[in-house]
Amino acid sequence: MRIPMTEYLIIDLETERWNCKVCNQDLGEARGNYKEGTLVYDRDPTEIHQSILDPEKYEFTFAPDPTFCRILEFYCPGCGTQLETEYVPPGHPPTVDMLWDIDSLRETWIKRGTKPEVAINYGPGEEAVADFTPALGSYNTHNHSPHSFS
Repeated sequence: MRIPMTEYLIIDLETERWNCKVCNQDLGEARGNYKEGTLVYDRDPTEIHQSILDPEKYEFTFAPDPTFCRILEFYCPGCGTQLETEYVPPGHPPTVDMLWDIDSLRETWIKRGTKPEVAINYGPGEEAVADFTPALGSYNTHNHSPHSFS
C-alpha cells in the first residue's frame, strides 16, 4: 500500500520506505527522515530574494543576510524533482518535518478500505484533487476556526 504524503512523496507501507512519486526512487526508511536520501542544494538567499533597497546606501535592504540564513532545497536523486525547501541558519542540519507512526498509518488505511493513491492525489497531473471529503469523510471536515466566513 502506497500512501501519498505530499505532492511528490509517498510512503510504501509494504517496504516501509519513502519514495519519490515521480520516479519511485527510494529515499530511505519511512520511520526516518526522507531528506537524508535526497540531493541538497545549499542556496545563498540573495540569489532568490533581491534587495529592495540599494545595498550601497543602506545596511538593511529587506533581503535575507546569508550570514544568518540559508535556503536548503531537497531534490530526488533519481529524477531531479524538487521535494522540499526550507530556510535555516547556516550550518543547521535539515529539519525533520514529518515523523509517522507507520503501524497506525497502515491500520488506519486498512480500516478505510480504500486505495490511498486513488483517494488522495495531491498531484502532479490533471487528476489531482483539492477536495478530499469524499475519500476521507469526517477526517477532512473539521472546522477548528471560531470564525465563520461565508
